[in-house]
Amino acid sequence: MTDVRGLVDGALRAAVGRLDPRTYRVAAYHLGWADAEGHPRAAPAGKALRPALALLSARAAGAPQESALPGAVAVELTHAFSLLHDDIMDGDRTRRHRPAAWAVFGEADAILAGDALLSLAGEVLLEAPGQGSGRAARSLATATRRLIGGQARDLEFESRRSIGLDECVAMASDKTAALLACSCAIGAVLDGAPEPLCTALAEFGSDLGVAFQLVDDLLGIWGDPKVTGKPALSDLRSRKLSLPVVAALNAGTAHSERLAELYAAPPGAGGADEDAARDAARDVAEDAADAEHARLEEMARLVEAAGGRAWAEAEAGRRVERAGARIASAGLPAAVREEFLHIADFVTGRDH
Repeated sequence: MTDVRGLVDGALRAAVGRLDPRTYRVAAYHLGWADAEGHPRAAPAGKALRPALALLSARAAGAPQESALPGAVAVELTHAFSLLHDDIMDGDRTRRHRPAAWAVFGEADAILAGDALLSLAGEVLLEAPGQGSGRAARSLATATRRLIGGQARDLEFESRRSIGLDECVAMASDKTAALLACSCAIGAVLDGAPEPLCTALAEFGSDLGVAFQLVDDLLGIWGDPKVTGKPALSDLRSRKLSLPVVAALNAGTAHSERLAELYAAPPGAGGADEDAARDAARDVAEDAADAEHARLEEMARLVEAAGGRAWAEAEAGRRVERAGARIASAGLPAAVREEFLHIADFVTGRDH
């Protein structure tokens, strides 16, 4: 996907360059283009997953991939907006191995930068040549509304004692999969492709998006912190109701009951809380940290013992298989179909 990054980067920088200097500084930092002082830095390669899918969807419609460049930029801007806001809502202080934008510039500036990036996404699409620009803008707006609705339900889950697995999958279908579905079709939409083709591409992206979230949730528990850029057992530390956890909680086993007990207790319960630990003697703070880490390791074992890990891995595979079937029936050129399938394999095989 490095070629994709090179193709999209110039157009992405031109779009973000429209922002006022203060907002641009936050956005450039978040996108990896600059350090906290605004000095240029070598941007990380990144996955460029959504732009890659956007460009590929133009080829699926028989158009040159360059025709989907506005769509590729728009979905990347929307993704960047969602991450800026997600980090604030989740309290995540780290993003891609360095401090998150809100931790550097403050919540207010990070929120404004996210708002600005989302606004830019609409601008870029509406400026695209051809009759498909309005249809593409509506598609992205709908996906963004679903993304926000999924995030709202994710926040709602934090205040509920019981979450059904179907509810959690539906949340992921909106929060994560809606934008991926849009990315998989937006190039074809910009080209004015027939509705059946656009629908097949979007359905591929929807299944792929759920698989992506499943893998992300697995990495949030069992991923290598050196690769993921997140602390070990990070999703358990924040008591996140991720898909493997919800599957385990709904398994109806003794392991599920014990996991529910641990999840009901706030982080640090059973030892000094964060503020107390800071003021207490160093050995007390270390004891509290050790106790919490032991709880996190027990949670991870319980999720696995209750079948949450196995279910998530199997469901990710099933979703990718179903996505492949959708592409196979869409009548795509063989080379384009193989690239879609290659991306699907990348999603489920990634380690970050």
